[in-house]
Amino acid sequence: MTEKQKMLAGELYTADDPELAADAAQARDWMARFNAAPAASADETYALLVEGLGHVGAGVTVRSPFHCDYGYNVHLEDGVFLNYGCVVLDVMPVRIGAGTQVGPGVQMLTADHPREASVRAQMLEFGRPIVIGRNVWIGGGAIILPGVTIGNDAVIGAGSVVTRDVPVATTVAGNPARRLVSRVIQKPRTV
Repeated sequence: MTEKQKMLAGELYTADDPELAADAAQARDWMARFNAAPAASADETYALLVEGLGHVGAGVTVRSPFHCDYGYNVHLEDGVFLNYGCVVLDVMPVRIGAGTQVGPGVQMLTADHPREASVRAQMLEFGRPIVIGRNVWIGGGAIILPGVTIGNDAVIGAGSVVTRDVPVATTVAGNPARRLVSRVIQKPRTV
């Protein structure tokens, strides 16, 4: 297998492989053009997104600056909104469902590293995909770690670090992100 094939399969690979370096250089060139065109028309912006990303549905908005590793592993369904400063490390697929809104400065990180120092010293890494369902809201500055799946209609609080899967229609917040339990506040009784 090539290093790119290993990367896409989620196996250990070497990121400085010439094929991957060429892919990353192409993505950097695309990002430079995309991020330099904040005043472009909606049609021009959409055309740039289609050129640089793996899939772009109808009505997608990505505000610059936007940063990714390769672009071809980023899949955005209809109506996805990514606010300013999002970072997507896409060594594996990042799939974002229709109608999902992502706040500014959010990081989605599929890239991971071996826990054993001797393996890391060999400059090997791997990735795990991220899947985000439909109609999800991700607050500004949140970090989504490798291998996480977020269910439809979930809410991720601003600044949260999401280390594990989030069930459908669940709100999580914190570091690490935990499910919020809603509390019913009762009015004091009058005597």
